[in-house]
Amino acid sequence: MSSPRIAAEVADALATGAPVVALESSIIAHGLPTPANLEVALALEAEVRETGAVPATVAIIDGVIRVGLERADIDRLASPSPAIAIAKANVSDIAALVVAKRTAATTVSATSAIAQRAGISVFATGGIGGVHRGAPYDESSDLGTLARTPIAVVCAGPKSILDLVRTSERLESLGVLVLGLETSELPAFHSRRSGIALEHRVGSAAEVAEILRVRFDQLEQGGVLVANPIPAAHEIPLEELEPVIAEAETDAKAEGVSGKALTPFLLARLERATSGRAVAANRALVVSNAKVAGAIAAALSHARARA
Repeated sequence: MSSPRIAAEVADALATGAPVVALESSIIAHGLPTPANLEVALALEAEVRETGAVPATVAIIDGVIRVGLERADIDRLASPSPAIAIAKANVSDIAALVVAKRTAATTVSATSAIAQRAGISVFATGGIGGVHRGAPYDESSDLGTLARTPIAVVCAGPKSILDLVRTSERLESLGVLVLGLETSELPAFHSRRSGIALEHRVGSAAEVAEILRVRFDQLEQGGVLVANPIPAAHEIPLEELEPVIAEAETDAKAEGVSGKALTPFLLARLERATSGRAVAANRALVVSNAKVAGAIAAALSHARARA
């Protein structure tokens, strides 16, 4: 991978062992409608700063891998103008986009790989990709990347549009450690519950940080998924979403929607079916995850200083 250009503030924090939290940019360019996307992008960085950590939003700008963006870069990614073509970068796309000097928003897999290469151990996102329903071989690159990358991804679980059971099984098969933050059940993005039990429940950011220190620094093992359920006030129960998801899946097949286009297609259907509640839920959960990630990054910084 080409060496990333790290913003001065982020580089200074990393050099001194101060806490840093990586943030993805796909949520800005592809995950939320305007103007919510820009509002959320700025809110995430502000939330991380509130915890005492430094935010590092990741993207590819004109072929340059960037860790830490200027406001103008964020505005560009959030622009609804069709004249501004923003690619969607999975980890497998990075080299081609760099050589072509493209501008791209990074998904969970690309952000994880870039952030870890820059020396960042904690990453906040909304939800991870996984195994799609009815298509056990249609699997997001998020899973394999997380398995081989020593980074903690704080999220509200796999997206609710996925096959949650198969996704959970793949995480286990790949050796990804899943920690439930004050929950013993895998959250399902918009929903706090999925019916899937978790083996490891943790009660604080400090407890997560100590596990990360041992796993990354002593055992040199791969990624950790920190499952942080959506705030209860913004939850949309999974049983309410199931009929909408099933209908959207059928429509996607009929319209030939697949690959990278499938997830935004399904999420857009959920947004319409819930009269905007899904967007409000997305915003609430990702901001919550940024706050938790900042606390974990700060605790990890202290743990490493004491070790």
